[in-house]
Amino acid sequence: MDCQKSDQLIVAMKPVKTGGAKGLTNQQSPKAKHAWHRRSKQSVEHELKGIRYQSAKYDRLTTLINRVNEESLKAAHRKQKTGKAVGIDGETKESYGEHLDVNVKDLIDRMKRFKYIPQPVRRTYIPKPNGKQRPLGIPAYEDRLVQSVMAEILNDVYEPRFLDCSYGFRPNRSAHDVVRFINQTVMTKKVNYVLEADIKGFFDNLDQKWLVEFLKHDIADKNFLRYVVRFLKAGIMEGTERRESDRGTPQGGQISPVLANVYLHYVLDQWYDMALRKACKGEAYYVRYADDFLLLFQYEDEAKRTLNSLRERLGKFGLEVAEDKTRVLPIGRFKGTKEDFDFLGFTFFNTKTRSGKYRLGVRTSKKKLKVKKQTAKAWLRTRLTRPVADTMRLINLSLAGHYNYYGVNGNYHAIQVFWKYVKYATYRMLNRRDQKGKFRYGKFLRVWNYYVKEPHLTTDIWNWKPMLI
Repeated sequence: MDCQKSDQLIVAMKPVKTGGAKGLTNQQSPKAKHAWHRRSKQSVEHELKGIRYQSAKYDRLTTLINRVNEESLKAAHRKQKTGKAVGIDGETKESYGEHLDVNVKDLIDRMKRFKYIPQPVRRTYIPKPNGKQRPLGIPAYEDRLVQSVMAEILNDVYEPRFLDCSYGFRPNRSAHDVVRFINQTVMTKKVNYVLEADIKGFFDNLDQKWLVEFLKHDIADKNFLRYVVRFLKAGIMEGTERRESDRGTPQGGQISPVLANVYLHYVLDQWYDMALRKACKGEAYYVRYADDFLLLFQYEDEAKRTLNSLRERLGKFGLEVAEDKTRVLPIGRFKGTKEDFDFLGFTFFNTKTRSGKYRLGVRTSKKKLKVKKQTAKAWLRTRLTRPVADTMRLINLSLAGHYNYYGVNGNYHAIQVFWKYVKYATYRMLNRRDQKGKFRYGKFLRVWNYYVKEPHLTTDIWNWKPMLI
């Protein structure tokens, strides 16, 4: 349905002209410039709220590409972090910002004439815990700005349409919400079996044709979709070699997470909501974070039957199950087994409270903990000649980040183990650098206790709330 009737709800706020009185210069004062930025930000946010309103009211949306304008691109530029890896253009935030007005106007002009062609992403790799490497695509700076704005638009288009079972890369949702959901569901519902599944190379094997069809189902703006396709077809640069990208979407691009959510919204989320859940006689639950997901069942035969249906469902859309990471295992208060499963860096297992009642245990995954220990040890080797105070401050910040993610109820022992390991490894490093052996343990403890905080829990996953299922 066309949504032009609601376009009147979107009122772009124009910056107020400074000066105007005779004898005043045209140059803005710092206060006026700050006020313009504030109004510009409000204007962009107002437009995005209008998109979300329309998405909740109409089946298909039109005229989205006009939201990629000077105000939104400059706002995206201000949000970019400094010191990030550069694409094949070698452009940074600082260099692009030297002539920001000219660059943005030129970019808008090329987009209006459809002369804007995204550049290939620069391919780089980061190591994975299993020894393999994860490919990342680093877009050119100009492409990063356009992707950022388009990603915000897509997020506001689809946020009213996404289901509550998906959590990854969505506002006001986090991995801790997933951990809380799993804990509450297993503890309070009739869950006896878990289908732990993994999609093999999702971001590399995503079918672009299907993705465009999914987008067309909700977006009628052909020009907006044209630029989405151009980003998908931009190509990949590995060294000096350019490769075509006819499948997948590069990890690392600002637009990739929301496109992945759209794809799996139609492939998995709606499949569960409209078909799978209704076909099960027993209770069935589903949760997804990005391309990681779990299915929880009451009956074993329905879990195994769903696994076969899952293979067929993914195969229809160009995806396949990673068989070595997919299994059905018994777990729950009616299954006194020692089975466990990993999800989002945590291990979930059956255990009991001190009074003997059933509890779903949550701890840091052994694989993740091993990798973090190795990373900490390698980093400490680089600090042999650095100031002790700076090293201690960085250790405290790193441990605080570790507590913020892994500091959930029931996981105090695991974060304490990591804290003790870092403490001992730091002592060994400092003792090694002090050739005269003066950095004894007592002196180290005084320095350590001054800079580094004790391990502590940061997230409550036991504060249960009524679930809407």
